[in-house]
Amino acid sequence: MMIEINQLVKRYDTLVALNHVDLQVAEGEILGLLGPNGSGKTTAIHCMLSLLRFDKGSIQLFGQKMTADNYAVKARIGIVPQEIAVFEELTVYENIDYFCGLYVPDKKKRQSLISEVVALVGLETFTSFYPHALSGGLKRRLNIACGIAHKPDLIFLDEPTVAVDPQSRNKILESIKALNQSGATIVYTTHYMEEVELLCDRIVIMDQGQVIAKGTKDELKDMVRTSDRLTIDIPFLPEEVHKKIKAQLSFEDMHYVDGVLSVTSTHLKDDLLPILTILQEANLTYGKISTKEATLNDVFLEITGKALRD
Repeated sequence: MMIEINQLVKRYDTLVALNHVDLQVAEGEILGLLGPNGSGKTTAIHCMLSLLRFDKGSIQLFGQKMTADNYAVKARIGIVPQEIAVFEELTVYENIDYFCGLYVPDKKKRQSLISEVVALVGLETFTSFYPHALSGGLKRRLNIACGIAHKPDLIFLDEPTVAVDPQSRNKILESIKALNQSGATIVYTTHYMEEVELLCDRIVIMDQGQVIAKGTKDELKDMVRTSDRLTIDIPFLPEEVHKKIKAQLSFEDMHYVDGVLSVTSTHLKDDLLPILTILQEANLTYGKISTKEATLNDVFLEITGKALRD
């Protein structure tokens, strides 16, 4: 395990920010760490990095106890914060060189690493630019480059694509995939559920200081039995056929409006064929068939609740 947390407790006076949290991250995986605002995920990360003291439990990174002065472990970690953390008075190249130099004293080796990370995040034509001359998306890419230039084994990425243009977002996601394929283990926090579905091997959902669900996206969907949706274009659907479909199959919801039959079901794959069989037996013609699987966003809202919390 790259990360192993056991029974972690963190209190702020009477507030329990982390309540006996267990968390494991295996080597080579991308773990999505999700939760509403105030769920405890940022506190957990700060405890992992020894930026906060905790009250109870244990944290091991790379099989070693994590402490504030364990610099050997810290040198193997890359951190990309949500806030842009670069020096405005340094160029793109100088910024990356500075942060890489914190871990890699050899200048020649550093030059090679900088060239590699500049290409990875797509900043080749911007190395002489100062941050104020960069777009928001390019600044995000620079932020990532500064955090990973020293080729860390374990990378924490906190909302790396927030408020960026689509091109930069795609480039950032491609870079994250490439980092993982080259061997890096990644802990990824975001509010963009489609990114989690695209990138993450496993997902941990936290709320109110506890881990409330974990698994692959399919395991989480099965856990809450979130419904999928089906629509079938049917120009004419007699009432008796409508009733027959409803009587033979059990749906959460089914209605026929303006030539479209809409079905909501937790067993959509099993229900589709019987519906089509009934339509064919009634010699009814149908057109476009569309399905919409439950998304991770649906699962997240089901598990954490739909009420807005700050």
